[in-house]
Amino acid sequence: MATNHIVKQGEHLARIAAQYGFRDYTTIWGHPANAALKQKRKSPHVLHPGDTVIIPEKAVKTETRPTGAQHVFRVKTKKLALHIKLQDATGKPITSEACDVAAESDQRKLTTNSDGLVKRRIPADAESGQLQAGVFQAPIRIGHLDPVDEISGQVGRLNNLGYRGGPLDGSDKDRFLSAVEEFQCDNGLKVDGICGPQTQAKLKEVHGS
Repeated sequence: MATNHIVKQGEHLARIAAQYGFRDYTTIWGHPANAALKQKRKSPHVLHPGDTVIIPEKAVKTETRPTGAQHVFRVKTKKLALHIKLQDATGKPITSEACDVAAESDQRKLTTNSDGLVKRRIPADAESGQLQAGVFQAPIRIGHLDPVDEISGQVGRLNNLGYRGGPLDGSDKDRFLSAVEEFQCDNGLKVDGICGPQTQAKLKEVHGS
């Protein structure tokens, strides 16, 4: 029987799928019952608290093999990766930078590529981590980025890009307005301080998600 799962802050579909025993989150994402959510959110990795995900009943698959022999079954799973891009104050990628990226207690030494990007695989249940590059340190909250059409998602992306948009709830309206205007100015958009569809699309593009 299908189950309704109400998304909590910090949850993404890979974590939700693992909670219900699904190795591949696309089994849930591609289910017809979640078509409306898929159309609304676009990405299974960026959900919003209060969204409803329909967890379908697991299908039982049967394989027939002869007895008296050893058989190997390979289970396909979707790998989850964390992407972090380092830029300087002008937006230029910071290349060949040695950094430590931790997911929970698992720390890896990585080096940024020509785009200033580092990638590392993470388990589906990882929720927090840490980035250290030289003297710079920053906490990582995996799965906590809200959709760009939500005020919390707009502020989160602005903050990540260094525009200082204030609290995620947008309660500091002056700071949010100033951050949006600065972002619009830097990206050739109409400077009106309104984070409408065009600004949202550019914000998502520049942020990378």
